[in-house]
Amino acid sequence: MPLWFLRFYPVLILLAVVGIIFYFLPTVDVGHDKKYLRRRITNWLPLGLTYAFLYMGRYNLKVSKYAFGEMAGSDGSPLMGNSDFGYIFMVGTIVYGVSFLINGPLTDRMGGRFSILTGALGALVMNAIMGLASLSLMKQGPMHEMLATNFVVIFSVLYALNMYFQSFGAVAIVKVNAPWFHVRERGVFGAIFGILISLGIYFAFDVGGMILELMGLEWVFFMPAILLGLFWVIDYFVVRNSPEDAGLANFNTGDATSGDDGPRLGAGAVFKKMLTSPIILTIAGVEFCSGFLRQAIMQWYGSFAKQTDAVLHLKHSFVNEHWGLLLCIAGITGGMFAGTISDHLFQSRRGPVAGVLYGLMLISSVVLAFTYTTPMVGWLVIFMSMAVIGVHGMLSGTASMDFGGTKNVGIAVGIIDGFVYLGTGVMSLVYALALPKMQLSEAGDLIGPATDPANWKAWPLAMIPMAAIGLVLALRLWNAKPKPKTT
Repeated sequence: MPLWFLRFYPVLILLAVVGIIFYFLPTVDVGHDKKYLRRRITNWLPLGLTYAFLYMGRYNLKVSKYAFGEMAGSDGSPLMGNSDFGYIFMVGTIVYGVSFLINGPLTDRMGGRFSILTGALGALVMNAIMGLASLSLMKQGPMHEMLATNFVVIFSVLYALNMYFQSFGAVAIVKVNAPWFHVRERGVFGAIFGILISLGIYFAFDVGGMILELMGLEWVFFMPAILLGLFWVIDYFVVRNSPEDAGLANFNTGDATSGDDGPRLGAGAVFKKMLTSPIILTIAGVEFCSGFLRQAIMQWYGSFAKQTDAVLHLKHSFVNEHWGLLLCIAGITGGMFAGTISDHLFQSRRGPVAGVLYGLMLISSVVLAFTYTTPMVGWLVIFMSMAVIGVHGMLSGTASMDFGGTKNVGIAVGIIDGFVYLGTGVMSLVYALALPKMQLSEAGDLIGPATDPANWKAWPLAMIPMAAIGLVLALRLWNAKPKPKTT
């Protein structure tokens, strides 16, 4: 079989899955004509692909870890070991979460189009700078010594700045799409949101891995920068904040601010309103757990498989070789399942879907604690990813629209997604402290405690309490629905 086909047949599988799901994705008829539907697709598709490439420029840090982990620092240890990655990722995710205090109100005032353009441009610049730093490290450039000696500090700062601009992405995509989708069809949009997240994961892990292998470490950062630049231009000319801005008629979306024709509330008043809403705070609590669990799987399974390969032989397994592809398919499946049953089985309620998926997460995390050293570990964490990405798309991508309302969705999704990444920051700190340290032999081979699977027990155990708390909170949302000002 030709080598090029072996490299790219997973892309064909992915395209087939996406095409089949889009074809069979159930829709809810709320009276839109074909002209409106066509214009809506041309609005959300480039916006969504920009969001996917933001993901590629966010999780490329994990792909770069594999290369940096094989490079010795000034003290002989890996440039980016387990704890180094945990600290860099923690700093970035905390900055991401806190940034919503600024970027949520800014997006509500300036519009989602402004935010996606700002986020894409900023992430482009920061990825380009990280690419240049990587190139200097690889080529023994003029700044090599300073970068090698202060690697963790420098990359923590660069990644934190990248994550500040990344935080515009989620707010922008929800803010732009809120006026274009009625509450009754937002479950389907939640499925689309999950697909876009999943494509970004595929671009980051599998495509990023191919770029690392074929083009070099610096291109893991340069390529997302180039793609973000291309889509910045497309978004500038195509994306519009509302149907009215695109020359169409606005309509009543049926969310929490529908029919509210009063003056816009100040950011402080909206924050107070959101932070005193039991529903918003409960959603934020669920998503804190989702942030912990989603990234505990996505960011650490690959390291676990590689570092314990001498014992478990997972490095060259199908799951690890096609990690991004399988995460993408899992995310698409989870998003489609969540969106479909929300709109068609639970009357556009989001809580029951989150409860069902968190029940699966809790059962799976308990099973994982007993089976993480067996061959089933890869397929089990893929199943868990399906569940948690389904929850994330349904709550951050859809419930934030419903309960924040079109007027205030920027602040609502800022609070909710901020909790997602605060949960991720806690995860990064927990694993930076609890997971075994990486060590290299003089020949550059992995040695020491990280090669023993028994020393990774904290990885699955830390997921169980998060899954249990998430389930309890999700069940409290079972009957929650938005109450518009007018019907």
